[in-house]
Amino acid sequence: MIRARTPGWAGRNYLLLTAAAIVTNLGTHGALIAAAFAVIQSGGDGGDVGLVAMARTLPLVLFLLIGGAIADRVPRHRVMVAANALNCVSQAVFAVLVLTGEARLWHMMVLTALCGTGQAFFNPAAEGMLMSSVDGEQAGRAFALFRMAMNGAGIGGAALGGALIAAFGPGWVLAIDAAAFAVAGGLRAFLDVRHIAERAPGGGLLADLREGWDEFIGRSWLWAVVAQFAVVVALVGAAESVYGPLVARDELGGARPWGLALAAFGAGTLGGAILMTRWKPRRMLLVGTLGVFPIALPSAALAVPLDVVGLSVAMFVSGVAIEVFGVCWMTTLHQEIPEEKLSRVSAYDWFGSTAMLPLSTALAGPAESVFGRSAALWGSATLIVIVTALVLLVPDVRNLTRRTKQVTGAGPDAAGVAVAAVAAAGAPAAGAMHAGVTPPAVSPEATPPAEAVGGTGSADAEGTVRGHG
Repeated sequence: MIRARTPGWAGRNYLLLTAAAIVTNLGTHGALIAAAFAVIQSGGDGGDVGLVAMARTLPLVLFLLIGGAIADRVPRHRVMVAANALNCVSQAVFAVLVLTGEARLWHMMVLTALCGTGQAFFNPAAEGMLMSSVDGEQAGRAFALFRMAMNGAGIGGAALGGALIAAFGPGWVLAIDAAAFAVAGGLRAFLDVRHIAERAPGGGLLADLREGWDEFIGRSWLWAVVAQFAVVVALVGAAESVYGPLVARDELGGARPWGLALAAFGAGTLGGAILMTRWKPRRMLLVGTLGVFPIALPSAALAVPLDVVGLSVAMFVSGVAIEVFGVCWMTTLHQEIPEEKLSRVSAYDWFGSTAMLPLSTALAGPAESVFGRSAALWGSATLIVIVTALVLLVPDVRNLTRRTKQVTGAGPDAAGVAVAAVAAAGAPAAGAMHAGVTPPAVSPEATPPAEAVGGTGSADAEGTVRGHG
């Protein structure tokens, strides 16, 4: 009899988290498409679709920091299960209203806002839980395989969701998403948290937030990369959610070429994840940051515009690049941030990376009117290159080095001790900080949109730059 074997480092928690992420990504990527078609089916226009999307994004930004503080205060798996339960109920109600023909715009905005709220609490807890589920030496491979499974499920979910919407309508796809959240919540309820030390009583929520802020702002590489991705996520979100469909309609022949380009991006993320299961770059942040430059290619390709083949190549390369960054970023966070502060740091990462996204999508139309679509896209590509080049000026981004042992202390001093130990062993000094993914999967839960775990390291319209989910 053939027995399925898993690597020694892939323990129970890692397998449960991966299985749950696959389930939710299969449901959520289809549901994102279904929500837009539900608005249109009810008689809404493009502006109404934008309002529903905004209703999801704003609670995500508003509640992320609180979600991160709570996830470092109570068992993370309980936060994750509670968030999944909220998403399950809200999507189930959404499905019933659509199936019965009773959905109104304000119904859809309220229900998607509840989804965004659940995501805000889920993301920091999930990132902390995932990072505590693997050891230091195999962290990079584990994160790469996790992202590969998540991205594959997202591609399949979007394709399946589109087919089901065409065959049965958006209501049934929303119902499937509700069921997926129920299954995923059930899996996450079985996570084992006995290996995580019990949190010492703190000074309250505000004190926890201040402590997380001190951890975040005290690491130059961390806040520098998050500031970079505040710009990158905003620009990519505007290009892919606003300009991409318009270029496809006006220059490429319709929605089909844009769908092929998005599929090429998804294939690129899978290719990048496969690459990172084998490659362990020594200077993780340097390699990861260099991988951000190709994210400017799709905006440039849309600005020309290239034909569907050229655009798809650009999207594929950017997909590979964002996965290289995402795995390097997650591995750095795992190495540098004390376990008991992971969720709060992740929350600041997610908050910073997504804060400008609602504004950028709102301003995309006016920017096109003032500067022209091509100039706006060239400006986006140029800004991505500039902010990425500026991040390379930060010494810690260039010099931080992979270690085999994880930091156990808190704050810059602990990181400095570890760096000194590496230097004493003959390796070059590595700077003192790390970086917190993601997308963007602008997203998050992705980010992408579906339960993406990891703020800075991912990318799709509501998270084409979001990490893992």
